[in-house]
Amino acid sequence: MSQIKQNFSNYIDNLQDEICAAMEETDGSGRFHEDNWERDGGGGGRTRVIEKGDLFEKGGVNISRVWGELPDPIKKHFNVKSGWFWAGGLSLVIHPENPMVPTVHANFRYFELYDDEAMENAVDGWFGGGADLTPYYLFEEDAVHFHKVFKSACDRHGEELYPNYKKECDEYFHNAHRGEGRGIGGLFFDYLRADDSMSLEDWYAFTTDVGSSFIEAYRPIAEKRKSEPYNPAQRYWQEIRRGRYVEFNLIHDRGTLFGLKTNGRIESILMSLPPRVRWDYDHHPEPGTKEAELVDVLKNPKEWAG
Repeated sequence: MSQIKQNFSNYIDNLQDEICAAMEETDGSGRFHEDNWERDGGGGGRTRVIEKGDLFEKGGVNISRVWGELPDPIKKHFNVKSGWFWAGGLSLVIHPENPMVPTVHANFRYFELYDDEAMENAVDGWFGGGADLTPYYLFEEDAVHFHKVFKSACDRHGEELYPNYKKECDEYFHNAHRGEGRGIGGLFFDYLRADDSMSLEDWYAFTTDVGSSFIEAYRPIAEKRKSEPYNPAQRYWQEIRRGRYVEFNLIHDRGTLFGLKTNGRIESILMSLPPRVRWDYDHHPEPGTKEAELVDVLKNPKEWAG
């Protein structure tokens, strides 16, 4: 196992522990249930799910390490006739019950590609990941906080990184069929390979720095908003917006599609879906409402970090 692969494997083990502990403390009563699983063909993972807590209606913080021969759809994607892979990462989605608390998603991953079955000769390797926030009611100071924490992490590795990956996030987490963003963005990056400006070790340092910033970015928002009052109409709106979240994950999300194409574990892949959701026909919020304000921002991404 390459040193970067070993280091990243250890990193996601520790990050899962840290995030789960922070989310349990924020929730107050909910605890993560752990489910270890193995993948046919090589590898496995550790799924941790929290449900029906004081704050978090459903959430998961999963790690996986899978390897083996590239499935045919992935061979076609990479335009190779044969090949083997190793992929490791942490993926999380947290769905609060209180609609004043935003849903959050994050993913940090590393991929190696080999031309030998023993997987000793890596011919390619790259990092990917990011984090994004999906509010149901917009509190601008929360959006600013979330973006500024990740901007600080990016700036430690290059001042061009945050604007580039913030833009990629706005473009990626976009429901093109709706003409709106899934949320108010954050960071999205993929295929971070060694080049003239950054080594693979540099990208490892960047990705793990961003990953380690997640708790600082999200937990203060959840703590601040978890006692906000809400009514049934606001809960109804949350479930409408959750429908848009489901649409993105099942139609566009690369991680979901990769998991399905590589014989991934269905329960872990679909862990990201919220427990209660609705689709009302041709639903539109009333002009001038907080709900309409949110939709306007989703259709017109803003610069939150200045």
